[in-house]
Amino acid sequence: MTDLHFRSASDLGRMIRRREVSSAELTGHFIARIEKHDPKINAVVARDFDGARKAAKEADAAQARGEVKGPLHGLPFTIKDAYEVAGLVSTGGNPAWKDHVPSRSATSIERLQRAGAIVFGKTNVPYLSGDLQSYNDIYGTTNNPYALECGPGGSSGGSAASLAAGFTSAEFGSDIGGSIRTPAHLCGVFGHKPTFDIVPKRGHLSPPPGALSEGNLSVAGPLARSAEDLERLLDIAAGPDWADAIGWKLDLPPARAKSPRELRVAVWIEDAFCDIDKESVDLLTNAAKALADAGANVDWTARPDFTLAEITECYLILLHSVTGAGMPQSIRDHWSEMKKGFAPDDKSHRALQAIGGTLSIAERAIWRETQAQLRWKWHQFFKSYDVVLAPVMMRPAFEHNHETNWHKRELDVNGVVRPYMDVLIWAGPAVVSYLPASVAPVGITSAGKPVGIQIIGPHLEDRTTIAVASMFEEILGGFRPPKGY
Repeated sequence: MTDLHFRSASDLGRMIRRREVSSAELTGHFIARIEKHDPKINAVVARDFDGARKAAKEADAAQARGEVKGPLHGLPFTIKDAYEVAGLVSTGGNPAWKDHVPSRSATSIERLQRAGAIVFGKTNVPYLSGDLQSYNDIYGTTNNPYALECGPGGSSGGSAASLAAGFTSAEFGSDIGGSIRTPAHLCGVFGHKPTFDIVPKRGHLSPPPGALSEGNLSVAGPLARSAEDLERLLDIAAGPDWADAIGWKLDLPPARAKSPRELRVAVWIEDAFCDIDKESVDLLTNAAKALADAGANVDWTARPDFTLAEITECYLILLHSVTGAGMPQSIRDHWSEMKKGFAPDDKSHRALQAIGGTLSIAERAIWRETQAQLRWKWHQFFKSYDVVLAPVMMRPAFEHNHETNWHKRELDVNGVVRPYMDVLIWAGPAVVSYLPASVAPVGITSAGKPVGIQIIGPHLEDRTTIAVASMFEEILGGFRPPKGY
């Protein structure tokens, strides 16, 4: 039982089916680890341990009768607190919802449960999943298992920390600004941002409980300790929701390549628009070289027909138009006044936030056309290349910084002070283009902090990016547990 907690969910599922471990034993093992280690991490913030023990015993009894619910039968899961889970407090990090106990799970989580998963805890998020750090006024701050003085990322920070510390079989997160990919990178685990709109988001908080609209740009997707788990969980959770299911189904194509020798790779690691931590660059470059050494056709200069600055501008304006829609009128009025003082060529975060947060219907239509043009350029690019390798963000884990005004936050990159909101830059291209993007761990810095690589692929070709994540796992070794757990 000593290493069960760091095995993949797929391995654990096979062990349960072979009766090498019972669901009750595995559930008890994870619960004991949470009780021992979570006080210093604060990842698992709402718990139903008694219910999970009962459900695990029922799963074992069902298997003894030859009844297996599905590929996740008897596996204990923690789930990001942005998702409603039936019978379990689900807050979205919002104090106004601190007593919200839904009667039905979010669509994607319900699908995991129908496949046999036992949800025994919720993992911490920032307020309304609106930060790349994970803290709120209900549950406090979550720490990174590799460096407790640092955050695990956000908004799926509790999810990634729970995986890295060995508290759960697998996890499920959401992403509009890197919220799956950034925590995966900072905590040394795997994550997958699916193609936009292939996984239902009903039951995700925000919007408020009971809302049926699912918003634009954001996606729901898995985090795990192996690439195999990413594909397994995606297959279970993806597909149309409610009314759509009567008329269409999802049929993702197979991966373009089964081995590195079949793979055409573009490497976009360094860009003057968003400088990357030097040690991270070395690890990412070594990963790309390892893929080349394994036989991949790697192009170090190929780029889509746009700049990182151009796609970032479009992304941030549309992102702020989405997040700004929920802001009070007083905030939007403030942005409207701010815009009057910006120069026409001002592309600062302050300017883009004010512009995006106050878009008119006509202005939004213009930016949606820009978005469509960018998506077409990606489509053309992926005729020659299968994936693009890129950073997830510009540095490894950083110390907690809860300054309420993001524009006053700063981060050090190579000795240069950078705006905190630069953490969004490398997350943006896949989001605004509706593309799938997987993250695989590729190494640990000299300070003991993980680094992940982002694998961006063609629209609806999620299996390709996950396949490349699996190649990195095989070549470089994959997840490496933090010390002391």
